[in-house]
Amino acid sequence: MTLLNKQIRKEVQAALADVDHPVTFKVFTQAAECEYCEQTRELVEEVASLSDKVSVEVYDFAKDKAVADSLGIDKVPGMAVIGKKDYGIRMFGIPSGYEFGSLIESIRLVSQGDSGLAPETKEMVSKLTKPITIQVFGTPT
Repeated sequence: MTLLNKQIRKEVQAALADVDHPVTFKVFTQAAECEYCEQTRELVEEVASLSDKVSVEVYDFAKDKAVADSLGIDKVPGMAVIGKKDYGIRMFGIPSGYEFGSLIESIRLVSQGDSGLAPETKEMVSKLTKPITIQVFGTPT
């Protein structure tokens, strides 16, 4: 079953055409009490099928708890977006609506290994002396 229509699939393929380096989605789901786990997995797998540089690894949140913990995944559906290295990008919930654009952009950024931040911002961030967590929350409208 496809979740994306023909036009969206075409647009995603175009957006991912210049992906330089492989990107892996480590998706965590569970069978029970997870309203959007199946749809999230299907959506990410469909996106990955549109580029030979994108792959998906699916984990069971309960059975693969050690892997989830090592990646900081504490709820489902959840995923880590990993490239040549782990840049700390995590997504929770189904990436639909506006969040779908964030999903595609995460692939591009992780593949490039560059945040796209302005030089001034990079300089400011380089002065941080301890790890910080930045969370962005989106709600369905």
